[in-house]
Amino acid sequence: MENNGSSYFNSPSLGKITFEEVIRGLASFVKKEPDRAYKLIVGTDSSGRVSHQADFVTAVIIHRVGQGAIYFWQTKAVVTKMSLKERIFQEAFFSLETAQNFLTRLGKENGLISSLEIHVDVGQLGPTRDIIHEVVGMIRGNGFAVKIKPDSYGASKVADRHT
Repeated sequence: MENNGSSYFNSPSLGKITFEEVIRGLASFVKKEPDRAYKLIVGTDSSGRVSHQADFVTAVIIHRVGQGAIYFWQTKAVVTKMSLKERIFQEAFFSLETAQNFLTRLGKENGLISSLEIHVDVGQLGPTRDIIHEVVGMIRGNGFAVKIKPDSYGASKVADRHT
């Protein structure tokens, strides 16, 4: 499996930016109202343009609970044919990897975030219902809170907007 990913992130207002610029953007957003509660949310969605390539979009959202959010996203193209199950697990893996990178850099202990959630694009009603327990278990096993549809807007709304 070949990953033709970008090391850059995108911002609706800033365009193409680096990981360090995303960190500064997140920290700046939190520092504007430091007494508020914040959630860092990571979600990934994918789409297949052609049968041998899947495009993955990972969104990183900082939500000021009760008062708005900002987000950034990154696109990675994976060149290989994948089943739906493989794509969902790859989405979860990209979200885990991204969450760990941000958590390591921001650190809960620094007080910048109150919680971190991973949003996965699986739900009780669609074709992904059979793998919910596996995906949720993998994420929880890595120490993260997880949300599924209809509460997984980080993946099913924000990341989906850019696939």
